[in-house]
Amino acid sequence: MLPLPILILIGLAGLGLLLLLIIRFKMQAFYALILVSIIVGIAAGLPLTTIPADGDTPEQLGVIQAIIAGVGGTLGSVAVLVALGSMLGKIIELSGGAESLAGRFTSWLGPKRVGIALVIAAGILAIPVFFDAGFIILIPIVFAFSKVAGLNPIKFGLPVAGIMLAVHVAVPPHPGIVGGSAILGADIGWVTIFSLAISVPLGVLSYLVAKWINTREFAMLAATKEMYDNFGTEKSTLTGGLGEGEKAPGAGTVLGLILLPLVLIMLGTAVAPLFEAGTFWNGFLSMVGQPIFALMVAIAAAMYLLGVRRGWSASHLGEVMESALPAAAVIILVTGAGGAFGRILTETGIGGAVAEVLASSGMPLLLAAFLISLIMRAAQGSATVAIATTAGLLLPSVSAMGLDTVHTALLAVAIGYGGLGLSHVNDSGFWVVTRYLGLSVKDGLRTWTPLTTVLGVAGFALTWILYAVIPVS
Repeated sequence: MLPLPILILIGLAGLGLLLLLIIRFKMQAFYALILVSIIVGIAAGLPLTTIPADGDTPEQLGVIQAIIAGVGGTLGSVAVLVALGSMLGKIIELSGGAESLAGRFTSWLGPKRVGIALVIAAGILAIPVFFDAGFIILIPIVFAFSKVAGLNPIKFGLPVAGIMLAVHVAVPPHPGIVGGSAILGADIGWVTIFSLAISVPLGVLSYLVAKWINTREFAMLAATKEMYDNFGTEKSTLTGGLGEGEKAPGAGTVLGLILLPLVLIMLGTAVAPLFEAGTFWNGFLSMVGQPIFALMVAIAAAMYLLGVRRGWSASHLGEVMESALPAAAVIILVTGAGGAFGRILTETGIGGAVAEVLASSGMPLLLAAFLISLIMRAAQGSATVAIATTAGLLLPSVSAMGLDTVHTALLAVAIGYGGLGLSHVNDSGFWVVTRYLGLSVKDGLRTWTPLTTVLGVAGFALTWILYAVIPVS
């Protein structure tokens, strides 16, 4: 392995090259990510082809094999969710359901309160639901509310995405914080109490910071603008939708379809563990609560309630669902390429090199925990990986200090908020948010990246206050 300073310089140069290609030379993001992944992998000393395991020496992936593994690992969790979520959203959209729901909520709450209501709802729904799935499910509603209010969807979508990610990284049962807590031996109950309490002011902050960011206007990408302009008006090319004399579905029906997959996921998260592992009900509820299964059920219900029952033919229903896939495909490919770049940074040891430097610097443990997690997050993209890696790196220090239950839990929460900040081009969430909201890479780095970083720093600051004021037992 190359010396740590060299690895760090290669990582920084790689990120700089990637941003230069995408922002300055307008290179297509998928191609740029794969190209820079190859360059960084070779520069950092990854073998040109995989070296098989030999005795005590583990297998070392070659550059191309690492890229393939990164794409596959990312798409395994994202691709199906993006496709199914897009289908559900398209059925709701073309049935007139999203605008029906938006109009009803706007009349109830008034235009000035819609953004606040969406942030509250998103924060609650994010507790049992993975970030990507929850945001994709809410996108049609964000679009519909935005059209009713005559606003760019970033106005509502940015604060919604911010609080959803803040909950995802720090509140159990999400995998990163649960895994990190298990490594440190932190009590999940205390982690949940602290992270939920901190999520409340973070929700307010997400709304306020996004509102400040949105004081300036951001141009919408052409593809997203076309999709947004046609939102709810595609009946001319897709026969059906709201035909002559056809009424939009009721707001209650549409809301029920949106909540259905979320309720099923909650069953798997909160109820399945109440039954003994290996029993029928534990297995059944765990399966029902998988996001992919939950979305399949919701789509089936939407097909009947918004399609078949209202007179749509089978062929039209198929056309509606297929029309959702082209836009989803772009998001899927770019997200996979971001995973490839993250895998290269992990395989080369660049993220670990930075973490080791911080761990040996002698700074306070809580601050080191946050910064290591933050740097790991920035270096390889995955909050889950950043949290788990940081927890493992700091475990010897935590064991030596003999922290009590409460302060160990707060340390785990601090690591979680480190995984929140600096979301950028190697994070799948960055691409999901920016592409659905129509932000260019440059504008994504001026909006989404600062928002996640502010929320991460604020979450850590509140954690540090609790860490300082709660007496050691």
